[in-house]
Amino acid sequence: MTTHVLEFADVHYTYPGAAQPALNGVTMAVPAGRRCALLGRNGCGKSTLFLHANGIFRPHKGQVLWKGVPISSRRADLQALKRNVGLVFQDPEQQLIAATVAEDVSYGLCNLHLPEAEIREKVRRTLEAFGLSEWADTPVHHLSLGQKRRVALAGVMVMEPELLLLDEPTSYLDPWQTEAFVRQLERIHAVGTTIVMATHDLDFAYAWADWVFVMDAGRLVLAGEPERVFARRDILEVLQFKRPAVLELWESLPGHVKERLGPGLPKTTGELAERLRLL
Repeated sequence: MTTHVLEFADVHYTYPGAAQPALNGVTMAVPAGRRCALLGRNGCGKSTLFLHANGIFRPHKGQVLWKGVPISSRRADLQALKRNVGLVFQDPEQQLIAATVAEDVSYGLCNLHLPEAEIREKVRRTLEAFGLSEWADTPVHHLSLGQKRRVALAGVMVMEPELLLLDEPTSYLDPWQTEAFVRQLERIHAVGTTIVMATHDLDFAYAWADWVFVMDAGRLVLAGEPERVFARRDILEVLQFKRPAVLELWESLPGHVKERLGPGLPKTTGELAERLRLL
């Protein structure tokens, strides 16, 4: 039976003065240990969902549950949720608040009032893991966008959350920076962290995720394994989503060629090209 780390039960939320709700009855469950992609057009509610997921916002109606237990408004419950659910914003400038890299990474630990020696050791290990040791004393404002993204991620992961939420983390990164960022995510996932990434890149979502959520107008409209979700042409066309390029290429191949390419759908155009080369 699938274990869910985080669940939303009929969650509603409307921003002050807004004519339409940002979340309009969202019901969804995040499966433990998965790499999840959260898809949807701008304004569909992805970022608002994330702000509910770690307790920054509270639902106007409905419930958020952590491992099956509803999260109350008690300060202790919300603090525990923030420790378990790490959120990396789309713009790292919204997240980096200290003067130097080491100070920023240590910020959350300091708020827990841990012993100073323990904080130093956790920060040292985290900076090393994220390749940031040489920039420990560097002013944050001297960093590139890619480096700031790594610092923001390190500042969240030093808290050792069980669930990591990423809001468009690869936007404005060049291909090399994106590849390096994804390698870091693979290391994070390998130690058991569940990841949910909001993204507009459908090719990336199909290749990287093993579970996909699709939102529209504040509701969840699709959820499941990538092959199942991207097979729903009817819904994807209504949302004006283009299917991943590798699936379009795959479906254009004659049946006898696909049989010779072996079982399983390719995840990327590069994988498809390699299979074709080996024919």
